[in-house]
Amino acid sequence: MNLPHAFADDDAIEQPKVLLVDDDEVNLLLTAIALRERGFSITEAGSGERALQMLAQWTPDIVVLDAMMPGLDGFQTCRELRRMPGFENVPVLMLTGLDDDASITRAYQAGATDFFVKSTQWSLLAGRLRYLLRASRTRLELERSKAKLARAQDLARMGSFDWRRHEGGFSLSSEGLRVFGHAPHDHLTFRELLRLVPAAERRGLLRLLHEVLNHSSVLATDVPVTLHDGRQRIIHVEAEPEFNEHGQSAGYTGIVQDVTDRRIAEDKIRHLANFDALTGLPNRRQLIWRTERSLEHARRLNHNAALLLIDLDRFKVINDTLGHAAGDELLMEVARRLRGCVRHSDQVMEGALEAVGARSHRTLEAVGRLGGDEFVALLPEVADERDAERVAQRMLDVMREPIFVGGQECFCTVSIGIALYPRDGATVADLLRNSDVAMYSVKAQGRNSTSIYTPQLAGRGREKLELESALHKAIERNELVLHYQPKVDVRSARMVGAEALMRWQRGNTLVPPAEFIPLAEETGLIVPLSEWALREAARQVKAWQVSIDFKDSIAVNLPSRLFERSDLVEHIHHSVTTYGVPHRSIQLEITENHLMKEMQSVIPSLKRLNEIGVEIAIDDFGTGYSSLAYLTTLPISELKIDRSFVRYLGLKPESSAVVNAITSLARALKLRVVAEGVENLRQMDALHRLGCGVMQGFLFSRPIPPDELERWLQQTVLPRKAPWISEVGAMDANFDSARYAGS
Repeated sequence: MNLPHAFADDDAIEQPKVLLVDDDEVNLLLTAIALRERGFSITEAGSGERALQMLAQWTPDIVVLDAMMPGLDGFQTCRELRRMPGFENVPVLMLTGLDDDASITRAYQAGATDFFVKSTQWSLLAGRLRYLLRASRTRLELERSKAKLARAQDLARMGSFDWRRHEGGFSLSSEGLRVFGHAPHDHLTFRELLRLVPAAERRGLLRLLHEVLNHSSVLATDVPVTLHDGRQRIIHVEAEPEFNEHGQSAGYTGIVQDVTDRRIAEDKIRHLANFDALTGLPNRRQLIWRTERSLEHARRLNHNAALLLIDLDRFKVINDTLGHAAGDELLMEVARRLRGCVRHSDQVMEGALEAVGARSHRTLEAVGRLGGDEFVALLPEVADERDAERVAQRMLDVMREPIFVGGQECFCTVSIGIALYPRDGATVADLLRNSDVAMYSVKAQGRNSTSIYTPQLAGRGREKLELESALHKAIERNELVLHYQPKVDVRSARMVGAEALMRWQRGNTLVPPAEFIPLAEETGLIVPLSEWALREAARQVKAWQVSIDFKDSIAVNLPSRLFERSDLVEHIHHSVTTYGVPHRSIQLEITENHLMKEMQSVIPSLKRLNEIGVEIAIDDFGTGYSSLAYLTTLPISELKIDRSFVRYLGLKPESSAVVNAITSLARALKLRVVAEGVENLRQMDALHRLGCGVMQGFLFSRPIPPDELERWLQQTVLPRKAPWISEVGAMDANFDSARYAGS
């Protein structure tokens, strides 16, 4: 959700009173400090029980609840709060660490006004609180206005009228004449009064009047009129029959009241409850209501319906780069474009729906905003999935056009998931869940496309959840292992270090990193996995010092987010001192692309690591699109030539030119060079001739467990039995012969 930067209208409350409830004392303290700095008066409670005790004696302007607390959690606290007198409409913001549909739905069911995913974006949290306060005050003012009008109607009848069957006819009091825009002494006949009613409503009103007269029943209705000066008003009419001494109907007496302001207030309240304040589209509540009605009609009339879940691609990048005001502007333009792709209808009243007739469900078709950057398109009747795909394609087409926000042109495509009733679900929840699964399959395949739900997609989603759950437990179950690929100096035919590569021993299956490292990065588990890898590498250095007199370093590849952590240096120091090995025995690798993206944030950590003796290597060197100036300013010791440049050495002169340039640059900067992905003698020979002597790849050894690496050293390298050792000897002999002949 995007909020404006300024909330000038919210200054009416000086220091809004906030009750902040969180069992985590650190979070409670940090949040309280941040909100006080932003102009809020904070009262703190460490539990749901304590919060309810405080609320019994005091009423804040807004309540902020942590969802997960021991004892009475945030959801139950919210339910109990809503049962307390006077707290039915107090805004409640639920803080949750989980941005998932189940937690969000549970928060709304408990009575929360809104939810906010926990983060350190204090300004965004403060903006959300001010937005809720403003919406609450608007709603309260409208409710008060409605109550005042209702009270005025009870206390002061705005005008009276009489109608007699046989004598006197119709007559209005002077106050009644003023209701219709006439002077007190004017005369207004019943026929003239009917002419004030628009022709479209007049026939229905006459039908109602005939029915009331035939049954001598009470009349109570609202009638739209257009006064002589052109003003359009809503007149409430109430009348009761009068009877003569024989029990026969003699006429009616009643009142008329201008209820236009009340109806406007009711419409505003209804709009607030059913439509998104930013885009004007139907909100989650209205979408669910419309979808339920659509499914009822589809069930009764035996046809298909479709739900399209639309998620903006890269919206966060635009929002963070250009600001929240630009993000709001973008959402409004997206809403306008998507709305134009369907037969959108803004009607929300069930009575209006039933009045349309047998095909009334078609008026339910609409695009709505589900929340944040997610939209939903409801198609209440489709022949088959191709109808839904055509609508989705229109949306993809209109979103490919540039959008101007914040004075800048940008592009924002969409990913769309489609679910059909009844094939893909019989309830709103089923269709939302399955269209969400389909939408995320589009995200996984590159975005800017559409996908129709299939059970296979749901199966992949369940597999991913199972994999994530198992990965959480992998560390504590000691299922992670490190395999090591040696770095070899081909000139001296000896190992000069090794790179640690993580594997997951899941039961009898060795899971390769390509299957779990992306998931670990997505879920944040990459941090504890990397910390474990550092400890395990330090332990292995110590073991090899004893068994093979290892004096070199083990390289561990770390994600850039770990370099941003202030405790990285301390963690490495603790790892090496625990096993009594020097700091230089651990080398850290960071890919060039990650380094370029997070340059400013990782520089302090790189320098501190260099100060304690930990060397830094740049992995996949040559693949990043960046200036090489960083090589002269950062504390880097080693460059690793990416395997894409090694693959065609000896076949393509371009590859040799790139490798030669990298080795020359490294020599000039006094940096070591390691070539990755060396798989055959041709590549080794070319690298050797180009001056790169340290190599790593399948030619020498695959990544293997530590005990197998020891056997590799003892059985292959030390006896000098490997084919590549003989090849190097031959290359050196040829080089010496050539040099001798030249002299």
